[in-house]
Parts: sequence; structure tokens; C-alpha cells
Amino acid sequence: MPMARELITDWGSYQAGFDQLLGLAEHKLFIYDEDLSKLRLDQPARLAQLKRLLLTAQPGSIQIALRNAEPFRRQQTHLIQLLATHAHIITIQETSPQLNNLRDSMVLVDNQHGLIRFDKDQARSKLLIDEANELRPYLLRFDEFWKEPGDVVSATNLGL
Repeated sequence: MPMARELITDWGSYQAGFDQLLGLAEHKLFIYDEDLSKLRLDQPARLAQLKRLLLTAQPGSIQIALRNAEPFRRQQTHLIQLLATHAHIITIQETSPQLNNLRDSMVLVDNQHGLIRFDKDQARSKLLIDEANELRPYLLRFDEFWKEPGDVVSATNLGL
């Protein structure tokens, strides 16, 4: 696959780039995002891609770090069901409050591909396909976010 970099400036292209990444995912999916609302991961075609990845993924290969997990808990019911049945593969955590001022987002796939959004309120992003070298700093940054103390998001609501 040839290396590719694409600047994205509208939400439709952002969604198409995300779909392209999900289609490429074979082993790992790391997401750092405000609340997953712009990724619309709960849509049937995206859930199907995620389920396909779950068939071959190893424990811990899908990691999602959210700055605000409340919208996820309220709106992503299908993803919560996947989390309930695949908790050994999918881990979702709400990041430490000290990261709440960050405004960017990233989707990283198989250490090769990525979708980097520069600001949570804008579609302006870069799509990286087969760009392992350019992706490396983002993978390191994601790892730093993941290691920060945060709250693991459970598929069950305690106390209900």
C-alpha cells in the first residue's frame, strides 16, 4: 500500500477517513477523543467493522481514552454492549482531569495509520495511511495519555 497523507477540512471527509481506518484495522485500534460523538462509532457499519476487528484482536488491543465519558455512557449503547462482552479486548478510560484542556483527537490503527484532528470543534485533520514514521510521535503521546491515572469506564452502572 502506498504511503498517503491527506488534509481533511470537512466533517464528511473526516467520517470517510475514519471509515477507511476502521476498514484497515487488523490488530490494534487506539482512540483519544473528547467523547466519541464526532466519530459516530455507534453506527451499524462502524460497529460491524469493530466486530470484525474483535474476531482477531488480542487482549488489550482496543484502547479508547476519553476526556469526557458521560456522553459515551449515555449515547453509545451498542458500544457499551460490545464492551460488556469483550472487556478483555476493549478498554475504555476517562483521562485524568489534567488532560481536559487538550483539544486534539487521534485514531491510531496498527501502528501504521492514523487520523489526527487538531481541534475537537473542527474537522480539520490529517489522514495518514501507511505512515509508521510520522505516526510514531502520536503513538508515544497516546501511550503517555494511557498511563496517566484515569477512571476505567465499565459496561455496567454500579448502584443501579
